[in-house]
Amino acid sequence: MSHFAVIAPPFAGHFWALEALAERLIMCGHRVTFVQQEDTRVLLRQPQIGFAALGQASHPPGSLATVIAHAGHPGAPFGLRRVIQDMARGTDMLCREGPKLLRALGVEALIADQMEAAGGLLAEYLGLPWVSVACALPVNREPRLPLPVMPWSYAVSPFGEHLNRSSSRVYDYLMRPHKKIIAKHAEAFGLPPRDSLHQCLSPFAQISQTLAGFDFPRQEAPAHFHPVGPLRSSNQGAALLDLPVDAGRPFVFASLGTLQGGRFGLFRRIAMACRDLDLQLLLAHCGRLDPGQVRALQAAGATWVTDFAPQCAALAQADVTITHAGLNTVLDALVAGTPMLALPIAFDQPAIAARVVYAGAGLRASPLLARCSTLRRLLRRLLDEPAFAERAARIGSEARQSGGAERAADIVEAVLKSGRPVLHAAA
Repeated sequence: MSHFAVIAPPFAGHFWALEALAERLIMCGHRVTFVQQEDTRVLLRQPQIGFAALGQASHPPGSLATVIAHAGHPGAPFGLRRVIQDMARGTDMLCREGPKLLRALGVEALIADQMEAAGGLLAEYLGLPWVSVACALPVNREPRLPLPVMPWSYAVSPFGEHLNRSSSRVYDYLMRPHKKIIAKHAEAFGLPPRDSLHQCLSPFAQISQTLAGFDFPRQEAPAHFHPVGPLRSSNQGAALLDLPVDAGRPFVFASLGTLQGGRFGLFRRIAMACRDLDLQLLLAHCGRLDPGQVRALQAAGATWVTDFAPQCAALAQADVTITHAGLNTVLDALVAGTPMLALPIAFDQPAIAARVVYAGAGLRASPLLARCSTLRRLLRRLLDEPAFAERAARIGSEARQSGGAERAADIVEAVLKSGRPVLHAAA
């Protein structure tokens, strides 16, 4: 069988989605190796998946903590600049050291996260078939679609398209450090000129976790674009929620993800709002809070506070989830049919929150400006108006029928077998 390399950003949410695809490929008899800096080795939870480290000089052990801190608090323009520079350094490291390592590993095909341009650049340079995977919102551009970091809906007028063009110019200006690295390595590899993520996508197959029923209308998606729904491990839903939840009182699950889980002030407002409404609250901070902060949140009204919770089980039991609008959490909530209060913080989260509202599966608020009174009002609506849960459940049904990791693995194998683009059935 074949040996696949996975190239992805060094963040847990991306690794875990691609790990589910890797697990499926291994079940089909293939070999899969993740390639990244040493600190990301611990993100892999399946021992049968291989790992190869590079960047020992530029990204030594321990250095990822700074990158995580920057990503967790991108803040004002200077903070965003640091995140973009970290992104550029990561792509540069992979492009500099990747060719030698991939040849030494005997890799025959690549699985490239859309958010890491090095995947496509390396695959094209080495002459390997590859598949792009959008673990976050797809970066594919269309005139009527806002970029996947913008908080508004799709354009239905010339002004909307003008807004999208103008915001794209601002985004491209801010991304100059990363664009220079992409252009530099494309030239060094002898590839056609390019300088952006959306120019580094696979011509064979592009797989997306974002469902058609949850996304804005895409009119120009390539014929080899496949929305397969959430990429999840076959045993992900096996864990149970071992808490004495009172079935007679509404239950809320709150998580801000692995990067933003340290936002104590926001968690405190959530806890106070839930206490005022007499709601049971499970709060998962993903290891970002200290014991003193945990005790303070319990005093503020959180029923349970933990580092990690079995998310699928918690969402299945919750009446409402409060989320930073990370795509993985949102998709899991839709599968569970759980309405959402989205509090988007950074990256593609505002755009995902806009899709939550557009789909009618929840409401959104500013994590900075929303007071306890606002949170109470929005939570009350989500609990009292059944249409939110009904719409979430409808999209969740689409997710369960979209194929997930199993279908994604079939697409990857079809690319490897044919060496040609694999078209979407409806294309």
